[in-house]
Amino acid sequence: MASSKVVIVGTGMVGMSYAYSMINQGTAEEIVLIDINKERALGEAMDLNHGLSYAPRKMKIYAGEYSDCKDADIVVITAGVSQKDGETRLDLLNRNAKIIKSVVTEIMKSGFNGIILVASNPVDILTYVAWKSSGLPTSKVFGSGTALDTARLRYEIADKINISVKNIHAYIMGEHGDSEFVCWSNAYVGAKPIVDVIESMEQITFNDLDKIYNNVKNAAYEIIKRKNATYYGIGMTLVSITNAILSNENRIIPISAYNGGAYNIPSDLYIGLPAVLNRDGVHHVVNLKLSIHEQQQLVKSATTLKELLDKMEF
Repeated sequence: MASSKVVIVGTGMVGMSYAYSMINQGTAEEIVLIDINKERALGEAMDLNHGLSYAPRKMKIYAGEYSDCKDADIVVITAGVSQKDGETRLDLLNRNAKIIKSVVTEIMKSGFNGIILVASNPVDILTYVAWKSSGLPTSKVFGSGTALDTARLRYEIADKINISVKNIHAYIMGEHGDSEFVCWSNAYVGAKPIVDVIESMEQITFNDLDKIYNNVKNAAYEIIKRKNATYYGIGMTLVSITNAILSNENRIIPISAYNGGAYNIPSDLYIGLPAVLNRDGVHHVVNLKLSIHEQQQLVKSATTLKELLDKMEF
């Protein structure tokens, strides 16, 4: 792999699960950690460095400043705040939007011209804020979107039918949130449509599809109820996106991509859509042929996001 540099803004559980996964996979040659708590970033860098003798490649890992973003290939933003008691979703959105705007402003002051990947939630809204604040083209700013939801979906299907998750090809689309949906019309096991699989296997029925969808949609709530946060899954998801970029894979991943007209939905927003990723960022959004019901679901999801954006202050 060519020389590569990734900056992580935010050294919480998500940011550090991402960094730890990158080190174990040998994703980048240089990893920079930035946090408002500089001592925390320094401590995390020290801890990670102590495992380098067991890593698959030579790496440079250190706590840095926003000036270190100048020559980075990718800056990944995981920073943000959680909801306070009595705080509305819009209040939380506005607080996080201010943080993202401030972070991106500092990134761009360095002369950065790489790719910004947003993982902070609500990711679709905050990716839009990051794009607006950056001045970069939409191809260079995107969010993790429904990539993790899609990984959860593929796991649930694979677990149900006892087929390798690597042979499950299906997508969650729409908002990374309650209005997301499964694109069942384009779901395959190997090269076989999910409908044909149901008709030929006893392990799965059409009734199971709703159960699978609900398991995916509620996965984060169930994990948070048990351990207060989710971070391993998103950490590995971010590495998969990063690998697709740095290795110039032209790989299709459902991310929070800018919609400028690929689907007949409200435009000028970021939403979970399958997109081709390579060294330049988003090469293009994949325009799937949706069923009538799925198109309605995508419109509903996009409308939900658009209404929130229109109410926000940033």
